[in-house]
Amino acid sequence: MEKKTIEKLQRLLGEQNVLTRKVDLVAYSYDATPDIARQIPDVVVMPNRAEEVAEIVKLAAGNNFVIYPRGAGTNLSGGTVPLKKGVVISFQRMNRIIEVDLENLTATVQPGVVIQDLINAVSPHGLLYAPDPATVATATIGGSVAECSGGLRGLKYGVTKHYVMGMEVVLSDGSICRFGGKTVKNVTAYDFASLFVGSEGTLGIVTEIIVKLIPAPKFRRSMLALFKDIEDAGNAVTGIIKNQVIPATLEIMDKATLETVEAYAKVGLPTNVDGLLLIEVDGMCQQAVDIEAEAVSKVIVQNRGELKIASSDQERDKLWAARRAALPALAQLSPTTVLEDATVPRNKITDMIKAVREIASKYNLKIGTFGHAGDGNLHPTIITDARNKEEMERVHKAVDEIFEAALRLGGTLSGEHGIGVAKIRYLKDEIGQSGLNMMRRIKQAFDPNNIFNPGKLIPTEEN
Repeated sequence: MEKKTIEKLQRLLGEQNVLTRKVDLVAYSYDATPDIARQIPDVVVMPNRAEEVAEIVKLAAGNNFVIYPRGAGTNLSGGTVPLKKGVVISFQRMNRIIEVDLENLTATVQPGVVIQDLINAVSPHGLLYAPDPATVATATIGGSVAECSGGLRGLKYGVTKHYVMGMEVVLSDGSICRFGGKTVKNVTAYDFASLFVGSEGTLGIVTEIIVKLIPAPKFRRSMLALFKDIEDAGNAVTGIIKNQVIPATLEIMDKATLETVEAYAKVGLPTNVDGLLLIEVDGMCQQAVDIEAEAVSKVIVQNRGELKIASSDQERDKLWAARRAALPALAQLSPTTVLEDATVPRNKITDMIKAVREIASKYNLKIGTFGHAGDGNLHPTIITDARNKEEMERVHKAVDEIFEAALRLGGTLSGEHGIGVAKIRYLKDEIGQSGLNMMRRIKQAFDPNNIFNPGKLIPTEEN
């Protein structure tokens, strides 16, 4: 990047908000995605408001450089890696909760707000922002919007796209637009706000978000179901949904994950079973919670499971801390952790679990499987070492077959991690050539010069 361009950025933002030293830039050359080539950006900028973002975009259009928006970098698709160098826009300075509107049950936030901070801010008012990815304590709202992340509560309460009511966006010409708002109903023009959710920073840069809040449930019951055969656990998931019970959370862990998590977190999880379900039912009425818990209990027994109920909030918190520890626990086993995101219809969860086990055996790999079983979203996690080329060849073949199995079962490539660069080569397998053509036309309409997060989400000749 030309020195004069960097000087313009420094004048615009202040030198302290423009990083150019290699020692500072390295941290922005990768995200949480394994097996993705790193690339050091030319410069990292940290704006404080939307008007500064708009000026950065105008500079990019006039000086032929590309832009990579970045939240906390916890994403698992390679979505924030600056493939073509350019400018990384970090939103760590734009981290204000602008407003909590108790009359309209909304919050207005800047993209750098950490999700847990928003949850904590609205909790004293008896309200809840429901999306809670596993990295809730570090992930930002802006990154969550870009990826349309889900979380443990997704089964009952939905994912990010169900909570975004409006947003402020900087477009490719540097103009600032607002889409949606606080109204419950809004069918004016195209639903641009929804289009930007999950667009992975490829269409524009979100600088403010209005999110929906809901009343927090007053009662809950957390349960642990143990199974000697994980296929019984998968069948229990289907049975619970078939009985028209929608738990707040319905998570699964297989034996490999269980053993690793217990060794890592030491919370007292049993390791002599093939799999377990973590289940929580909640509601505004104790009687309704009791009825749902009883229905869940019957399904567990019918599927040869053993049910245990958390006797205190402390015990409950230990269980959910164990679930959130699944990825870091598996990650410490080996230098490389390949975490995938295969999602199938809920009545196919057992078939997907069986497919993953067969693939692991076929390629002689250790795969720990956990995830949001209640919405069919599994995270097969391959424990490997990127330095072992022969093993990585087997890993890549296994990943190919995991996605092939998910699509064969009527599923999708990604339930919550996005496409980014990690899954871009599989996209045509799901949406076809006509779908790719439509995505390219939308990208061209919003970003004709391809300055926003190039190389992500939409396949090009290069990928």
